[in-house]
Amino acid sequence: MQLFRTKTIEAIQSDAEGGGESGDAGHLRKRLSARHLVGFGVGVVIGTGIFTLTGVQAKNTAGPAVVIAFAIAGVVALLAALCYAELASSVPTAGSAYSYAYATTGELLAWIIGWDLFLEFALGAAVVARGWSGYIGNLLDLPTSVFGEDSTVNLGAVFIVVVLTVIAVLGIKESARFTGVLVIIKVAICVFVIVAGAWYVRGANLTPFIPPSRPSEGASGLKQTLVQAVAGIDPAAFGIGGVLTAAAVVFFSYTGFEAVANLSEETRKPSRDLPLGLLGTLGLATVLYIGVSLVVVGMVHYSDIDEGAPIADAFDQVGLGWASSLVSIAAVAGLTSVILVDLVTVSRIGFAMGRDGLLPQSIAKVNPRTGTPVRMTLLYAAVVLVLAAFIPLSTLADLVSIGTLFAFVLVSAAVPVLRRTRPDMPRPFRVPFSPVVPVLSAVACLYLMVNLTLETWWRFLAWLVLGLLVYACYGYRHSRLGGARRDPSPEQAAGVVG
Repeated sequence: MQLFRTKTIEAIQSDAEGGGESGDAGHLRKRLSARHLVGFGVGVVIGTGIFTLTGVQAKNTAGPAVVIAFAIAGVVALLAALCYAELASSVPTAGSAYSYAYATTGELLAWIIGWDLFLEFALGAAVVARGWSGYIGNLLDLPTSVFGEDSTVNLGAVFIVVVLTVIAVLGIKESARFTGVLVIIKVAICVFVIVAGAWYVRGANLTPFIPPSRPSEGASGLKQTLVQAVAGIDPAAFGIGGVLTAAAVVFFSYTGFEAVANLSEETRKPSRDLPLGLLGTLGLATVLYIGVSLVVVGMVHYSDIDEGAPIADAFDQVGLGWASSLVSIAAVAGLTSVILVDLVTVSRIGFAMGRDGLLPQSIAKVNPRTGTPVRMTLLYAAVVLVLAAFIPLSTLADLVSIGTLFAFVLVSAAVPVLRRTRPDMPRPFRVPFSPVVPVLSAVACLYLMVNLTLETWWRFLAWLVLGLLVYACYGYRHSRLGGARRDPSPEQAAGVVG
């Protein structure tokens, strides 16, 4: 039963306030306001989904109905965001889903979710870095041998990761200011895309809106989705099945809003600002995603969409080269902010796990000058750099989607669990119609998960197995709850349930 030892809400809150035994690691500074949270949220969410995955999924999986795929994914993300809003405003701590799992389902599942979040944000940053490289290459007419998806070693992706890592380690306020500028640029251009592109939408490009299902080329074996393999359904592209598959993949576009929850320990007034940051971010992202994707598939027939830079290329195809350059600038700004927020977020998750002893505290320690976990940031930046340099965008995106959905399932389950085990806990924001909404959120996320390929599932399971090995060899033995460091004081013991 030691595998399922839990950490109480009081212990988590004490650590977040710098009063717990984990003081050796230092504590994060409360420097963020609601404005900063919305900036971070919009900065990380609005990016790859609009600027890259729209083209890939419209051309290969859903056709014009990629618009429906974005809407489905947005509804599922909204359900999960409601659950995050309740937990983040009630328990403002670094680590978000990892910490919530620690308080509800125990240490083993908390480790799994933390390990899973590493996958989500590290791969997410790598995906976006490759997208950034493609857009900067298109904008400046750079050689595709080193920029874009045709490159063997994507030097553009490597360059942007190095630059943003420097900004991430300087401080949270510096990262927030830089992100805010980029957010203003990309939101303004997204609105421009919708307004200007609407004049070039042609009904013929939207017909049929859901192309008839047809056998999917190369989608046999591990390339077929889990639901197809289990139900014996022949792999197919387009049709309703294609829309659902696309929804599972473009769900990646909404990943990152939980980064707002990961910054809750650095927020001045979390009970008020976190729900605003989470729900405001998601609402704006959904509206822009649906609007931009509708315009793109209306401007260009889905079979002619460019997979690497779909929006910029769409304006090129209708003769608006100047608008294409403007879109590329917005894409570069948008994708830059996503990478930066991913790097900031993953370091906070590592910090929380190091504070609990599940990772070495030496790499999770907060730098007293910058107030950031510099070593963890540098370590994960190195991982992101390698992934972005060598692994194709589509492979990375699928893995990020399954990792995120898995995290959302556990967060959704944590809401009714804490409602039952801690009914007395103050909840500044409450999920409406609980437990119905949390259950719907969990089921919807699971359904999207089974619409991802077997190949993605095997890679995800391999990552989890690796994580369990790390936990068995290090985390279990060094856990603070396991008393590895020292016997707890009576006050600390009162905050831990073994």
